[in-house]
Amino acid sequence: MNIHEYQGKAVLKEIGAPVSKGIAIFDASEAKAAAEELGGPLWVVKSQIHAGGRGKGKFVGAPADAKGGVRLAWSIDEVVENAKAMLGEYLVTEQTSDAGKQVNRLYIEDGSDIDRELYLSIIINRDTSRVSFIVSTEGGMDIEAVAHDTPEKVINFDIDPATGFMPHHGRTLSKALKLEGALAKQAGKLGKVLYEGFLAKDMAMLEINPLIVTEDQRLHCLDAKISFDGNALYRHPDVEALRDETEEDEKELEAAKYDLSYVALDGNIGCMVNGAGLAMSTMDIIKLYGAEPANFLDVGGGATKENIVAAFKILTSDSKVEGILINIFGGIMKCDVIAQGTVDAVKEVGLQVPLVVRLEGTNVEAGKKIINESGLNVIAADDLDDAAQKIVKAVQG
Repeated sequence: MNIHEYQGKAVLKEIGAPVSKGIAIFDASEAKAAAEELGGPLWVVKSQIHAGGRGKGKFVGAPADAKGGVRLAWSIDEVVENAKAMLGEYLVTEQTSDAGKQVNRLYIEDGSDIDRELYLSIIINRDTSRVSFIVSTEGGMDIEAVAHDTPEKVINFDIDPATGFMPHHGRTLSKALKLEGALAKQAGKLGKVLYEGFLAKDMAMLEINPLIVTEDQRLHCLDAKISFDGNALYRHPDVEALRDETEEDEKELEAAKYDLSYVALDGNIGCMVNGAGLAMSTMDIIKLYGAEPANFLDVGGGATKENIVAAFKILTSDSKVEGILINIFGGIMKCDVIAQGTVDAVKEVGLQVPLVVRLEGTNVEAGKKIINESGLNVIAADDLDDAAQKIVKAVQG
C-alpha cells in the first residue's frame, strides 16, 4: 500500500527522522492560511499523487514551458496562485499514463537551504532475504539516470536481522554518502532510526530523495516515498487509515473485497486463473503468441461461485479487454465450481467478447458438461497451448 508524501513525512516525524514543517490542503481556499501559518519566506507547493517525477511532470493542457508539479513560491500570493493552478488538474510524469493523475491534494512546505542532495532508500532484498540500504551521493530528480549511467555511484549494503543496525552500518552509510565529522554521526543515528521504523511499520519500501545536507550542516529528509506490506496492514490500523483509494485502480479494489489477486495491465486479453504460477505461465504464453495480457488475476485455490462471478465482472468491466481466457487446473479448486460460476456470470453480465475456457483436474468432466450444456458461445480448449492460440486467434480475427 502506497501513501502520499505528506503522510510519509508524518510517519518519518513519528519515528524521529528530521522533516520540514508542512501542511496538506484539499482546496485552494486553504492555501493562504497554510502559507501564513508556515511563515515563509520560501514555500514549496507540492502535488500529492502516487507517482514519482512530479517536479519534472507537466499538467495536461499546460504550455510546454509551464511549471511542473512541485513549485517554489516566494510570497503568500504566489502560494495561492499555484494552488489554484494545480488542484484538480491532471499531472503527467514518467510514472503515470499519458492521461496523468488528478491532483486532489497539495502539500505546502517550508523551503530549505540546500548544500547537497543525497539519496537513501531501504527495501527488502529478495536475493538475500534481508533489509537493504541503497544510497548515493547523487540525489535528486535524476537518480534513475545515475543508476543507469554510473552504477558505481550507487552503493547498497544489507543488515543482518540477527544484529539489527549496528555502529559499523552507520560508518558504512556515512562513508557511502561521503559524510564526515558531525554529519557522519547524524547519518549513523538517522540510519538506525529509519531501519527500526522500517521494521516497526512493516514497510516494503522507504525512499528519501533527496536526503539533503542543509547549509547549516544538518541532514534533512526533503521527500518521502513509503509503501507498506499489504499483508501486514491488519497490525497497523493507523497506517491503513492513510489509504487513498482514489489513487488505486477501481478493479483492484473490487477484487480485494473478494480476496482475488488482481493487477491491471495494458494488454487486451483478460485472464482468469487459479494459482500465481499458472497465472504467470498463462500471461507468458499469451505474449508468446503475439498478444498482451490485460491483467493478472488469481482466483486462488478456494474460490467460491460468488468469487468467480465477481472476477468475471471485473474482467468484463475493463474496456481494453477484447477476449477472455479462463485457465483452471483443479486441485483444491473444483472445475465444476469454476464452470458454474462462469455460466452464472455470463448470464448475469452478458458476453460481448470471445471466451476460451480450459479446464483440467478435479471434477473436470462435470465442469465441461456444465459449459457444454449452458448454451453459451464458449470456445473449449484441450490444454494451455491450445487455449492461448485460440484466444489470440479469436481476438486478432
